[in-house]
Amino acid sequence: MYLPALWAGWLTQTFVHWAYPPEQVQRLLPDGLVVDTFDGAAWVSLTPFVMADVRPPGLPLALPSFPETNLRTYVRDRNGRDGLWFLSIEVSSPVMLAARAVGVPYHVGRLEVARRGGSVVYTGARRGGGPSYEVTVRPGEPVRPGARDVWLTSRWRAFTRRLGTLWETPVEHAPWPVREARLDTVEETLTRAAGLPPPTTAPLAHYSDGLHKVRLGISHPVRPARGRGAGDGPPDPPRPRPHGTHEGGAR
Repeated sequence: MYLPALWAGWLTQTFVHWAYPPEQVQRLLPDGLVVDTFDGAAWVSLTPFVMADVRPPGLPLALPSFPETNLRTYVRDRNGRDGLWFLSIEVSSPVMLAARAVGVPYHVGRLEVARRGGSVVYTGARRGGGPSYEVTVRPGEPVRPGARDVWLTSRWRAFTRRLGTLWETPVEHAPWPVREARLDTVEETLTRAAGLPPPTTAPLAHYSDGLHKVRLGISHPVRPARGRGAGDGPPDPPRPRPHGTHEGGAR
């Protein structure tokens, strides 16, 4: 357990994952982080969603809901703990720019999440004519997550870097309720803007109706290796165990 800095809901979320050679991702990481892999591949994920009920603890009123889109990869720190590294974060609410103080790579832009029939359409463009994206997904039936699904969605900290210091932000939430997802449109220039070559593999996709109770802890510097200490933060929550072998999603 830890003192929460922010409560939020992450709703109407789509995950679009691409496999990359590990060396292509490693060169984008700061000192102190190494790329994490599944079956020998690094993974980069585009995750558009709606931020809802955002508020600090103790405040009854929340911010109005707004779209956000992350481009992220999967890493381990010098203590061997896994987490996320954000290559970029697109957001429509300027208030989130305060997190740049610990190196969170927020960029303000025009973002929209819309429902059209049985599809969800995510669009966004960074302010000033920067990178953009459009993702159209058709959510399907709930699936029982396999090992890869759990690996891609169950991460309990995010790493950032600011002024030469590596920071971590702990995150706590229930396992993602995952649905099948059919991708009708994936057009984006975020990966190229982050320094990656265009994906060469077909994407894996998941959809989730979302999580209403997400707790983000206070960001703090990553402690040196040498075992766990009092300031190293809580241990990882138990991972949801995969059932069966079906790994869900569209390729």
